[in-house]
Amino acid sequence: MNQLEISSTLTLQNIQEFIESDLNLVFDDEAINKIETCNRYLTNKIKDPEAVYYGINTGFGSLCHTKIGSADLQTLQENLLMSHACGVGEQVPDTIVRLMLLFKIKSLSLGYSGVKTETVKMLVDFLNKKLHPFVYKQGSLGASGDLAPLAHLTLPLIGKGKLNNLSSAEVLQKNGLQAIKLGPKEGLALINGTQFMTSYGLYSLILSKKLLNYANRIAALSLEAFDCLAEPFQPQIHKVRNHKGQIETAKTIRELLRGSKIMEAPKEQIQDPYSFRCIPQVHGATMEVIGQVENVFLREVNAVTDNPNIFHEDDLILSGGNFHGQILSLHADFLAMGMAELANISERRTYKLISGKRGLPDFLAPDPGLNSGFMIPQYTAASVVSLNKQLCTPSSVDSIVSSNGQEDHVSMGANAVLKLIRVVENVEKVLAIELFTACQAAEIRGAENLSDSSLELFKKVREVIPFISEDTEMSGYIQAAQKILSS
Repeated sequence: MNQLEISSTLTLQNIQEFIESDLNLVFDDEAINKIETCNRYLTNKIKDPEAVYYGINTGFGSLCHTKIGSADLQTLQENLLMSHACGVGEQVPDTIVRLMLLFKIKSLSLGYSGVKTETVKMLVDFLNKKLHPFVYKQGSLGASGDLAPLAHLTLPLIGKGKLNNLSSAEVLQKNGLQAIKLGPKEGLALINGTQFMTSYGLYSLILSKKLLNYANRIAALSLEAFDCLAEPFQPQIHKVRNHKGQIETAKTIRELLRGSKIMEAPKEQIQDPYSFRCIPQVHGATMEVIGQVENVFLREVNAVTDNPNIFHEDDLILSGGNFHGQILSLHADFLAMGMAELANISERRTYKLISGKRGLPDFLAPDPGLNSGFMIPQYTAASVVSLNKQLCTPSSVDSIVSSNGQEDHVSMGANAVLKLIRVVENVEKVLAIELFTACQAAEIRGAENLSDSSLELFKKVREVIPFISEDTEMSGYIQAAQKILSS
C-alpha cells in the first residue's frame, strides 16, 4: 500500500500523490517521540500553581489576562473549539479538507505544540478511514490563523460537528472510535494555524502548474494556427535578458514547434502581435511566480504555525504570532495575478484567431454571415478574463480589527486563497476556449502541417470535439476542452 510517514518532509510531489493516489498516512515513531516529549514537558510545567501561560491556563484573545483554574482546563479547550466553530458559506470540498488534516497533523507532529499522541492519532484515523469533517469556506481572517475553519475541522475529535455530513458521534461509534478529552492547550493548538490557507493555496498551485504546461502547448498550437514567425523564440533574444522563466518558456515553445511545416514556411509579416511574440516574456513571468509561491507554501506546511510554542529543550513556552498568514496572503495574491495573466494573453490570441486575418475566415466560420462561428466563445473568454481582473484586487493589503482590539492586524489570507482558486478555475476555462478555437483555425490552415506535439494535442481534441462547419451550441464543446485540461 502506498504510504506517507508523518515525519517525512512534505513536497509538492508527495502532496500531489496524496491527493491523487489516496496515500495512507503512517504515524511513525519519530513523530510519536517528538509529540510525547513535548506533551510531558507541558504537563509538568503547568503543575506550578503560579505559572501563567497564554491559552493554556488563561482566556483567549483580549481575555488573555483571565486566569483559569486547573479543574477547568479541559472545559476551556473544548469551549474554544465550540465557540470558534462559526463558519458560514459553502462546504469546503473533501480534497481540501483532507489537505487541511494532513497539514495540521504535520504541524502538530513537529513537537512544539504540546498535544497528546492520542489527539494526533485520531486525526490520522480520520484521514486513513476517509472521515471528512464538515468545514465552511468563510470565517477566517488569516490570523490568529484559520480559527473558524480549523474549529469545524477538529470538532469531531470531541464528538461534535459532522463527519461525512453525519453526526460525528454517530460516525465515530460506527468506526470504532471514541471522542477524546482535550488536554491543556490542545484546543488552541488545533485551531491556531494556517492550514486552511495552505490547503487552498497548494491545491491552487498544483492546478496552476498543470495549466501553465497546457498554456504553453495551446500557445504553440495557436502560433501555428495564426501562421506566426519562429524568430521571437530564438535563444539569443532571451539569453541577453536572462530571466529564467523566459528562457525556459522560449526553449519549451521551440521544442513544441519542432518539425512544424507551418512555422518553417516563408511569412509575409515582419512581426506578430504581442500575444504571440511575447509568450516567453508573459508565460515565463508566471512560471517564476509559481516557483516563488511554491517555495513559500512548502516552507509553511513543514512549519509550526500554532501559538504559543513550546521549546522543551530551552525550558521555554513562548507566545508569538506564527499563525499570522501575511506571507501566504501576499503570495496567494501574487499567484492569482500571475495566473490571471495567462488567461489575459490567451484571450488575446483567441481574439486574433477569429479576426479574419492571415488567410483565416471571419470568426473561423466556413460561411461567415450566415454563421457567427467562434464570435461568442471569445465573448465568453473576455467575460471570464474581466472577472479575474476584479478577483485580483489584493486581499493582502486589507485588515480589520478583531477580538476587542487585541488582534488588530490580520492577513485576510483566507479570502486571498478563496479568490485564488476561483482565478485558477477561470484560467482553465479561458485556455479551453483558446484550445477549442485554435483547433478550428489549425484545421482550416491544414492540421497535417502541424508539429508532432501540436498534432497530438489537435487529435486529442478531435476525439471529443468536431470541426464546427455550421452554428451549433458551443458550451458543451468548451466543457469538453476543459476536461482535457483537467485530465
